[in-house]
Amino acid sequence: MELSLNREKYDSYNPENLEFKAKPGLSEEIVRLISEDKNEPDWMLQKRINALKIFNKKPMPNWGPDLSELNLGEIYFYMKPKAKKNSASWSEVPKEIRETYEKLGIPEAERKALAGVGAQYESQIVYHNLRKDLEKKGVIFFDMDKAVEEYPELVKKYFMTNCVNPNLHKFSALHAAVWSGGTFIYVPKNVKVDLPLQAYFRMNARSGGQFEHTLIIADENSEIHYIEGCSAPLYSENSLHAGCVEIHVLKNAKVRYSSIENWSKNTYNLNTKRALVYENAMMEWVNGNMGSKITMLYPCSILLEKNAKTDYIGIAFASQGQIQDTGCKIYHLAPETSSKIISKGISKNSGTTMYRGLVSIKKGAINSKSFVRCDGLMLDDKSHSMTLPSMEVSESKVDASHEAAVGKIGEEQLFYLMSRGLSEEEATKMIVLGFIEPLIKELPLEYAVELNRLIEMEIENSVI
Repeated sequence: MELSLNREKYDSYNPENLEFKAKPGLSEEIVRLISEDKNEPDWMLQKRINALKIFNKKPMPNWGPDLSELNLGEIYFYMKPKAKKNSASWSEVPKEIRETYEKLGIPEAERKALAGVGAQYESQIVYHNLRKDLEKKGVIFFDMDKAVEEYPELVKKYFMTNCVNPNLHKFSALHAAVWSGGTFIYVPKNVKVDLPLQAYFRMNARSGGQFEHTLIIADENSEIHYIEGCSAPLYSENSLHAGCVEIHVLKNAKVRYSSIENWSKNTYNLNTKRALVYENAMMEWVNGNMGSKITMLYPCSILLEKNAKTDYIGIAFASQGQIQDTGCKIYHLAPETSSKIISKGISKNSGTTMYRGLVSIKKGAINSKSFVRCDGLMLDDKSHSMTLPSMEVSESKVDASHEAAVGKIGEEQLFYLMSRGLSEEEATKMIVLGFIEPLIKELPLEYAVELNRLIEMEIENSVI
């Protein structure tokens, strides 16, 4: 029996219909062109140019999956579709782009249970809308380009400064140089957004690159749930996704960030996600990685002040030709901070899933607590699953624990379920669903129907 994913609606693509397409490869000329086309202030241009210099100096990662087949000289770093920017009505979005999002279920989800939606196609946001009552409360939900124009001082304060810095690694520098589009959210003090905000990022062109930037600022005693979805059609040429997420969770605030990434199997997914968490604040990560050729993704929470908390729940699914190298990093920098990490990896047909994580508890972070659980499930004898946890504990008055398990579906489990009348296909599906249940129950089933399908389809389309 083989489990497979029916990607029909994700792998369909539109003929290129672009207003502008930069020549392939990365250069200062391309970086200046991006900034000029967006009419950016000089400080942003200088940040881009400085980041390009850092990128050129830093080596490619020499650990983890092999990136030697990624040729940046073939990637198109900036492409603008022929579409009005930031349309507030789906009827204003070009028909072929609108139909793509309708297949993915985004307009329907917005109508039913979302407080706001943004949709990016290639390098540009083509649709953006926020509920009027939230606007009146001072909630800002813009695309990043518009935020730079209308809130330059706020963006300048938080954009790639003390959360994600271009010096972090080669691909954070690349992102800072060529970023385009993405989401900006500011939630004022004491405002709780009752329904989630969502953005969906779609790559369509061959050899495309997408570099959206997400910046979320949850002010004191505020609350927000933000969902990102991503997909791309399958081509023979490689594509690159190197987005960035920066989240600032101020005192007593709570942020939940849910992401389902379903890039096609020719995409290198080299994303950077980080959160700064302040006193009594809570940061929750819910991550699902279903597609891509290679994913290297390690959401990070930095617990800066007393009683800051973070939870991470992640699942990765890898099939033939796929490597999912994912995990979570937590830095406990203050007393009485706490973290919980639950990671699930499923591999089949020679695919590889790997948990790569770090928990660092610094001296002085007394009475801190951390729990890590990472499990791998292999569906056949060809698959690979590994766990590479790291714990650095420099304080004695803490509670830190780690559990890990890697194995195959048990013959006894299958036999028991099949003896109750289930087929092997149904029994396997039930076991896998039970394995990923911690993530499924955390996803917003009542409104993000499409995001749940991305996980369920991995195990529903089984063929004997």
